[in-house]
Amino acid sequence: MSARYLTLNITPELAGLEVNTLLRRRLGLSGTVLRRVKWLEDGITLDGVRVNVRVRGLEGQTLSVRLTDPAPVSGVVPVEGPLDIVYEDPDIIVLNKAAGVLVHPGHGHFDDTLGNFLMYYYKITGEESDFHPVHRLDKGTSGLVVVAKHPHAQEKLKNQLHTGDFRRVYLAVCDGTPPAPAGLIDAPIGPVEGSLTAREVRPDGRSARTRYRVLRSWGPRSLVELELETGRTHQIRIHMAYIGCPLAGDFLYGRSNPALIARPALHSARLKLTHPITRERLSFAAPLPADMAALISEENI
Repeated sequence: MSARYLTLNITPELAGLEVNTLLRRRLGLSGTVLRRVKWLEDGITLDGVRVNVRVRGLEGQTLSVRLTDPAPVSGVVPVEGPLDIVYEDPDIIVLNKAAGVLVHPGHGHFDDTLGNFLMYYYKITGEESDFHPVHRLDKGTSGLVVVAKHPHAQEKLKNQLHTGDFRRVYLAVCDGTPPAPAGLIDAPIGPVEGSLTAREVRPDGRSARTRYRVLRSWGPRSLVELELETGRTHQIRIHMAYIGCPLAGDFLYGRSNPALIARPALHSARLKLTHPITRERLSFAAPLPADMAALISEENI
């Protein structure tokens, strides 16, 4: 089984500093992450020898900290299933999620989610990782989703959400045409009284902002590019319905049309992030799936 470690060579200017200081200030680990690993035999070591965080490093020594979990604690059961892997390294994995698949296990879905399929993949490849999701997509939404392989990467990426370091661009096919070619929808979202799932624009809701740009309009529909500035449940679906352009196939906020498309026509098309360890800027793209591509094909325009 492969584990992930971060190492730091103790240079003259770092000599004499406490391990705690080196781990937090030089390697950027939080107290929460350190508490998970310090009890492990190989959790925090100097030249391969286990140490506590109050020990001071000596010049020439190598400090090492374990990042991956020695055993899964999430409770997500490994189940064989399809994975479309867009990118993978020792710290993160980027997946192209199919429509109709949940990201997280939950009520009624304990063995058929992206989390289950990913844990099975880790099992058969010998990856010593647990399920550490960074963000979610609705069941009906297809496209890019990033999952961390250890708590440190998960924490770093979650801190990037809704900042310039982490950008998500969606494509949607809408019924109708937005009132302007581009704009910002700034409308607070809260729960619908008496509903467990539905949300709505309401004055006492939580702040929600979505930027949109119309890429193409034809007949009764439009292809729209959207970018989230906040991350409320069903945000894009609610905001587009709010301006009179619900997503095609949206049974909850628009009009269900299984003959046209069997889910809300929403796809996470592009993703940009700053790598949690290397700080490299990464960009990913996923093409429109067949059901959405069919909506904008020449026969349907």
